[in-house]
Amino acid sequence: MSETRWLTPEESRAWRALQHLNMPLAAALNRQLSRDSNLSTADYAVLVQLSESEGEKLRARDMVVAIGWEKSRLSHHIRRMETRRLVGREDCPTDGRGAFITLTPAGRTAIEQAAPGHVDAVRSYFIDLLTPAQLESFAEIAEKIGARLQADGCAEIETGVEAIAADCPGN
Repeated sequence: MSETRWLTPEESRAWRALQHLNMPLAAALNRQLSRDSNLSTADYAVLVQLSESEGEKLRARDMVVAIGWEKSRLSHHIRRMETRRLVGREDCPTDGRGAFITLTPAGRTAIEQAAPGHVDAVRSYFIDLLTPAQLESFAEIAEKIGARLQADGCAEIETGVEAIAADCPGN
């Protein structure tokens, strides 16, 4: 076993800054959405994906990949959103096992009403605090970390739903 590479003070500062940023930012954005639109950030994530997709529908497996959730979490959340009539399900004509998640008129209205306030909050808590160069750097950093997490993850890239048990850390 190799020796632990402890964090330098600079590395520790960056890591702790990320930890102290993540939860409060997510909480602030969730509070804003809940207060202004009665949506959660999870609801918003689903509605954004659907509203931006062709025909305002996505296969469940594609939604799993787009949002980065596990299949079971998506399934439970979609069920809750269905009861609120924000989304629906539609059978896939080419695959009897597959289904589309669809945006309903109520879901379209919800995202259209929620988006302006949410974008204002994102600007206030993030975008407007950084220079264009910092935003570019941040995007590059986040994409690099995201690619590493995806490469090391347990979900199969093609479908987003099949576990690769042999290669999955912790299995």
